[in-house]
Parts: sequence; C-alpha cells; structure tokens
Amino acid sequence: MPNLKYELLADDTVKSWDGRTLFRIKALVAIAAFGVSAGDLGGYIEAEKNLQVSGNAWVSGNARVSDNAQVSGNAWVSGDAWVSGDAWVSGNARVYGNAQVSGNARVYDNAQVSGDAWVSPVTITGLTWTVTIADQEMVIGCQHHEISAWLAFSDREIIAMDRQALKFWRAYKPVIEAICTDTGRPFAKVDAPAECAAQ
Repeated sequence: MPNLKYELLADDTVKSWDGRTLFRIKALVAIAAFGVSAGDLGGYIEAEKNLQVSGNAWVSGNARVSDNAQVSGNAWVSGDAWVSGDAWVSGNARVYGNAQVSGNARVYDNAQVSGDAWVSPVTITGLTWTVTIADQEMVIGCQHHEISAWLAFSDREIIAMDRQALKFWRAYKPVIEAICTDTGRPFAKVDAPAECAAQ
C-alpha cells in the first residue's frame, strides 16, 4: 500500500541512542482523531515500517519510534516518548510523556503509558526454561501464572508442573523473586509462548 498519509523529512533527523537515524514525519492528510492537519509535523521514526500508513496511528512532538517497533490502529505516541525494539503500540493505546516502551512489549486496546514509565518485559534465557516477567504475571516454559501465585506455590505444586521443576525453582527463585519485586521498574503484559497453546 502506498504511503499517502505522511512523508519522512530527510532534512530533519535525530540519532537514536544506538546511532540509528530517525526522520521527522510530516502529515500529508488530516488525522482528525488527533487534531493533525495536512502539513503538520509529527515525531520521529526510523522507517515506514514503524508507523502504519493507513488508519489514524500517529507519532507527534519529539516522540521516537525505531528498530522493528510498530505503531498502528488508532494508537498515538507523543511528547518525548520512545518506542523501540520489537514493541507494538496498537488499538487505542497512548504512549506519552517520557515513557519508554521496548523489547517485545505490547501496549494495546485502551492502555496508556505515561510519565517516566518504562515498559519492557524481562526475559531470562539460557536456563532449562525461558523466564518472562511482566507487570503482574510470569511465564516459565509453558506455565503462565500471576507473580503472586508463583511466589506462593508449594513444592508439590511446582513438582506437578514438571518433574525437574522443583530443582530449577529452588536454584533460580531468589533471583527471579528479586527481579519481580524491583519496584523501580514496571513491566509489560506478556502472553504464553505460541508453542504452549496446544498443550
């Protein structure tokens, strides 16, 4: 689909923290949902893959979207917000202020991320099972539970998940619990891995 929604301005660029060139966008059409008129300047994106060329999605102010991150639907990224990595902002979601959304985070529906919030799930690899920690929940292998449930599980409940799980849990629980209770960092919503859906 040709991009009739916005253009990238080659003469108005900034560098991302990792040296990528981001281009300011300029609206080619009005986007009434956000009060954008044709000719208005928007925020910065690395490439068209970062901002859907159809729909109302928009990046404004000094907001920046880079890497493989995508803004789509009716989503709006504004202020000094950053969206990067493989993050998606979609639906009617809003990311603004100094908020940062990165990694594999998904911000969608009517979610709002603002202020100095940092949204990025923590993923620990290289263990027997991959561990992904989100704001209120955690996935270890194919087991997806609230963090409070994980921390309260008895040895019997852990063994019921897998015969090797108790050894794993005893070895790594202190580190995982420390990450989960780090109050200085909110985490994003996470889904169980796709390969677990059939189990």
